[in-house]
Amino acid sequence: MKSILIVDDSPHVRRSLRRLLETKHDWGVSEAENGGDAIDRAKELRPDLIVIDLAMPVLNGIVASSVLKQIMPAAPIVMFTAFSDPHIKRMAMAAGLDSFVDKSESPEMLLGCIEQLLVQRSDNAA
Repeated sequence: MKSILIVDDSPHVRRSLRRLLETKHDWGVSEAENGGDAIDRAKELRPDLIVIDLAMPVLNGIVASSVLKQIMPAAPIVMFTAFSDPHIKRMAMAAGLDSFVDKSESPEMLLGCIEQLLVQRSDNAA
């Protein structure tokens, strides 16, 4: 079973993503409400993939992702955010993120991105 960590300060977004991911696949889903909590949860759970928001308290998604990549370099990180500014996207990718999905996209876009990254990770581990 693959494990996914959802990091977003909105309980509604976390619940919606959890519901989407758990109904489409046999994935274990955990949650964190900010960047600092994400680092603690990732150290504890060692997820296969992380979905993270940009604007959060404690540590924003870019700073948290940079730390997460140092802790777990092989775990893909997807930024799922409402901020689609090209400058922010470049900063996010420079921090080590593997993909960037705008919250205005369909849920299937995020799901497809996650599926692709998990397959790539499995292929690289083999």
